[in-house]
Amino acid sequence: SRAWMREPGSMDGFTPSPLQRRVDATERRHATTLDQRIPNSADPNSADPNSVHQTPSTDLDMTNPASRPARSISQSSCQPSHRTIQYAKLPSIISVASGFNMTTPATQSATNNATASTAMNELAFYTLPGAPKSPRDLLAEVRDAERIGFGACFISERLNIKEAATISGAVAAVSERLGIATAATNHNTRHPLITAAHASTMHFLTGGRFALGLGRGIDGMFSAMGLAPIKTAQLEDFVGLMRRLWRGETIVNHNGPCGRWPVLRLDPAFNENIPMVFTAFGPNSLALGGRAFDAVVLHTFFTDETTARCVQSVKRAAEQAGRDPAAVRVWSCFATIGDHLPYPVRLKKTVGRMATYLQAYGDLMVRTNNWDPQLLRKFREAPIVASFKGAIDQIANTEQLEKIATLIPESWLVPAASGSPARCVKAINGQFDLGCTGIILHGAAPAELEPVVTAYAAQRDASKFAHLPANPGTAPSAR
Repeated sequence: SRAWMREPGSMDGFTPSPLQRRVDATERRHATTLDQRIPNSADPNSADPNSVHQTPSTDLDMTNPASRPARSISQSSCQPSHRTIQYAKLPSIISVASGFNMTTPATQSATNNATASTAMNELAFYTLPGAPKSPRDLLAEVRDAERIGFGACFISERLNIKEAATISGAVAAVSERLGIATAATNHNTRHPLITAAHASTMHFLTGGRFALGLGRGIDGMFSAMGLAPIKTAQLEDFVGLMRRLWRGETIVNHNGPCGRWPVLRLDPAFNENIPMVFTAFGPNSLALGGRAFDAVVLHTFFTDETTARCVQSVKRAAEQAGRDPAAVRVWSCFATIGDHLPYPVRLKKTVGRMATYLQAYGDLMVRTNNWDPQLLRKFREAPIVASFKGAIDQIANTEQLEKIATLIPESWLVPAASGSPARCVKAINGQFDLGCTGIILHGAAPAELEPVVTAYAAQRDASKFAHLPANPGTAPSAR
């Protein structure tokens, strides 16, 4: 009957950067109270806050790492403290520069207290779902997410207006407590130092809320870009490089599966633990996620049997690698399309999204879920599907999607949260029963998900999730 289609950490001792000094200067002009030390002319370690060019001499001595202070953010907590708190106030500073309404530190603190008490770190969302017309949509989405109670924001990448590094910075700038993760970008589209520096910059900017998420990508896209398909050995090699760079190592003459480089170095003063997330599909990817990454994101429209099997594959691989299986978080990417949404929107977020997946990597989806490959062949050969030269969910109209819906078996769209908010909550809880430690409510913006999240919060047992950090890649604490 197709019910879904029916109409209604601490940074003490960190030498201030030029940006930090500009933050300090703005706080002195606008804050009514400030319960932390602010650099001043009497402090020998202070610099003129109005000069973006003046830098303490120790910051310039790149040849003597010992002369520079170590930089560290505690991974045990994502709550900034002391000097780090100024990073958390960055949105207020940006508001001053851009002409938006400014929030004073006292008001911002009250907002933080209000949202922190409602944060549900087991729930996440993808910003800019579907085919947004502007990346600016995320500004409202992130604010809505913190107000509603989401714990984390995931960022997918499409090479149009959703470049992952830019989107990550924007999410950081307008959030105060959300965990942030790319899920995913690819290791082969940027130099490893660029990717490593992106992650370390986000790490310090957010006070430890960021996780770098990678994926295999789409072979056809890489072929068009002149890049080779990604192999498991390349990913594992790359993970090792990232962790070494974040620990402050200088890597000389690396020659491994992911490439050759004469010298790789970020900052010898680093000693950082930045979580890494992997979007996994097939058995090799699931095993890699369990043995090398800190968290794994499963794909949308996995059947219950597939989800349970994938969770066990990740945990088994972690155990075989000598790791604690409970330390590897597994996120279900769960399509959540309530019937409070307009019919054309529901159609796009279900049929449109599934059709796009089948266009891009349908063979893998069918094989993973043990679906009939002949039905996939009929779908691809249908004239209406073959006529699309791009992603169906981006360009198909409602009439076209209705025709495409007849080509997709209804059972393929069942693994989702649909119907009333109560029915959606029941489906979400079922994902936890399958072994997932977190659920990404996929396919809709936070404001569209609010009725479902409100219903979920009303029945939620907070004690079951108190061990989950805000960073979506950080290991759960001991119960």
